Amino acid sequence: MIRKVLFAFYLIFILLSIIFNFKIGIDIGKNFLSFAFSMLKIVPVAFILIGLFEVWIKRETIEKHLGEDSNWKGYFWALLLSATTVGGIYVALPVSASLYHKGAKLSVIFTYIGAAAVARIPMTIFEASFLGLKFTLVRFFVSIPLIIISSILLGKYLTGRDFRFSLE
Repeated sequence: MIRKVLFAFYLIFILLSIIFNFKIGIDIGKNFLSFAFSMLKIVPVAFILIGLFEVWIKRETIEKHLGEDSNWKGYFWALLLSATTVGGIYVALPVSASLYHKGAKLSVIFTYIGAAAVARIPMTIFEASFLGLKFTLVRFFVSIPLIIISSILLGKYLTGRDFRFSLE
């Protein structure tokens, strides 16, 4: 209920900004529309692919390669999966929820999310073309171990506290 009221106030603010030519409010409205349209381009396709992932990939496969007994291979697969993720965090978070429900280890999921933010192939190629290959390799070889280490620590911490993820 409170979200609906806040959204109504937001829309009223944007409408009043247009009526009274309040530049900041108009810019906020344009940014919202730009963000909404970019989401509409990515999210439907992403959810279709995640739905297919849910149906086609068996829980046993995820548990074997990304689960509690996966060791270093789980982190390798998480890095590989994150490198090929298109759509950034819009796609990475729903995929990580799917991985969790199929039995992936928390630390592997955190590695996937972190690496999806910094090590996607299209982003890495773009970065190397503008900032140089040396910079990209240094950033890559510094950030990936830090992501894995922090994921392991966070995974152990949450597992020790009996963490359970819920969409409710």
